[in-house]
Amino acid sequence: MEKRNQTKKITDEEIRRLVIERLRTFPTGKRLSVGQEGTFTKEELVSAVEKKDSLGKKITEIQLEYLRALGKGKILDE
Repeated sequence: MEKRNQTKKITDEEIRRLVIERLRTFPTGKRLSVGQEGTFTKEELVSAVEKKDSLGKKITEIQLEYLRALGKGKILDE
């Protein structure tokens, strides 16, 4: 029996849901600094990702970069 290396494409909606779930794990009551954009609560960041506004897109890209680096072992390297 042949095994095929099948890669499933992840949709933008699935990526947004992943980012939102990751944001929801952040501590309540804490604020997160997003570069020159300002400081936000996790609820504000979740809302931005849901609205797909410029802040939401930036947060999504930051999270994707983190996950890619983690997958390549770059986060654990010292």
